[in-house]
Amino acid sequence: MAASLEEDDDFLANDFYALLNVGKEATTEEINYAFRRLSKIYHPDKHLDPSKKKAAEEVFSKLKKAHEILIDKHKRTIYDTYGEKGLKTEGLEIISRTKTPAEIIAEYERLQREREERRLQQRTNPRGTVTVGVNATDLFDEYGDDDDDVYYGPSYNNVEINNMSIFQSVECPLTVKDTLVIGGNLQARNGTGAGAFLATWRRLTSDKGWMEIETAAGSGLGFSLKGFRQLTRRCYGTSSLVLHSTPKGIRPAMSTMVAYQFDREVQGRLTYNAGFPSSIQSTLVYSNQDHHASLTLQVGITNSYFSLSYTKKFQEQEAKLKGAIKFGVTGGMVEYGFEKKITQFSHLGASMVIGVPTGVHLKIKVYRGSQTFLFPIHLSETLSPSAIMYGTLVPVATYFVVKKLIVDPFLKQQKEQELEQKREEHAEKLAKRKQEAKAATDLMKETVERNIEVEEKKMGLIIVKALYGKLQSSEDGELMDGECIDVLVQLQALIKDSKLIVPETVSKSGLPGFYDPCIGEEKSLYIRYKFRNRLHQVTLSDTEVIRLPQQSMALDEG
Repeated sequence: MAASLEEDDDFLANDFYALLNVGKEATTEEINYAFRRLSKIYHPDKHLDPSKKKAAEEVFSKLKKAHEILIDKHKRTIYDTYGEKGLKTEGLEIISRTKTPAEIIAEYERLQREREERRLQQRTNPRGTVTVGVNATDLFDEYGDDDDDVYYGPSYNNVEINNMSIFQSVECPLTVKDTLVIGGNLQARNGTGAGAFLATWRRLTSDKGWMEIETAAGSGLGFSLKGFRQLTRRCYGTSSLVLHSTPKGIRPAMSTMVAYQFDREVQGRLTYNAGFPSSIQSTLVYSNQDHHASLTLQVGITNSYFSLSYTKKFQEQEAKLKGAIKFGVTGGMVEYGFEKKITQFSHLGASMVIGVPTGVHLKIKVYRGSQTFLFPIHLSETLSPSAIMYGTLVPVATYFVVKKLIVDPFLKQQKEQELEQKREEHAEKLAKRKQEAKAATDLMKETVERNIEVEEKKMGLIIVKALYGKLQSSEDGELMDGECIDVLVQLQALIKDSKLIVPETVSKSGLPGFYDPCIGEEKSLYIRYKFRNRLHQVTLSDTEVIRLPQQSMALDEG
């Protein structure tokens, strides 16, 4: 399923596709065929024993529900996008059944927004940024005249905090379209402090635009007006006017930007800044799931420059690697760095900035939820090779040491605690799921016995051993049950005409007669089977397609 409605998605929810053993692209005819085939095993009328009949009623009820949803294109669209919980959303029944899948999703999302709007008054969105500037140039820069023989006493390398700033804001929703943002900042540099209080009113003027008015009081009064407007389907623009009072009078500034989306991945921006100093800037941005690159050219009275930046995104590792260069009339710089997600809500980043005349800087960033902590460290006022080397290697080495000794053990312990808590909270549901799986397996046995007889006569496909869960090996290499369940009967029941085909699923624990024996752990499926009187075996991941028999799985005759 493409999306989930809740962050704590129910890990015990049914997978309707796995339950019917069909793929997500299955046609209505394929779904109907799968339902009819399983009905021959689980229909209550097929069982005379009262206990088996009751078990069959429970299994057949699930199969019937899965069948009804997957053959209804409207319900199937909601299920594919939002899962089983999406079908329980208040107001779903009023969606017109003549709408297209895209219209259904749009209508569904509208219902979700309305539900969120009812809780709007209770929401705030606190954001904060703490910046701590460190001057460590004494560690790498040498001062004084080498020819001076006068002794001034022992020298000490001082590392000092020379500036600090704190910014905090909270959002106060007034209506669906109006939001009040209140914030403030404090800053101190070399013993001199300043601060400001900010109040911002943001209004959604239409589905194509918004406006924002901000006032500031602190080191002088300030006022700004900002706006956004979608001009065409591919083009939008922003504009801002800023007035700031100084001892010399009102200082105005204005900025206008127009952006055009050339295609899904390429965007161009043209920005004009009026005021002092004025400039015009052109930017070309390329961005997709794995890459982000930008090229900027600015021409101004006092600050003209050219810059190029590139970021490589590693989706599986949840990390980013960045590089940038910038050259202008006032100097140039090179920047490289990385960013990594270290916990569910925390990111860590570090970058080196080497430039003329700025020297060498190390920037460390920590993101925790909506809070940001920045630590710019000035290592050297010159292009010191030792500052560059230590600024590059020390953060990388520190990251791996801290990750290995502190972060990984903490996350592992946290995961184990969460899994244990989930097991305790859902113990009753897990026991019920296990009982249902056993009952479903018992209902298969007669069918499986007939299936084996048919397959033996034609030397077809017969499952010899099948284990699902966290596989463990004994000293002689044989797989043990451990945290696994025996699924021989369940898989044999799915064999048709000497073939076993199970499409890709979210988890095989949703197959008939299966359940999850080790919640939260990585699971595999081991199958040993006979085909043409020859042994075969294979181990598959939890979501991998099963397609048997295959010649490549055959074991050595010896």
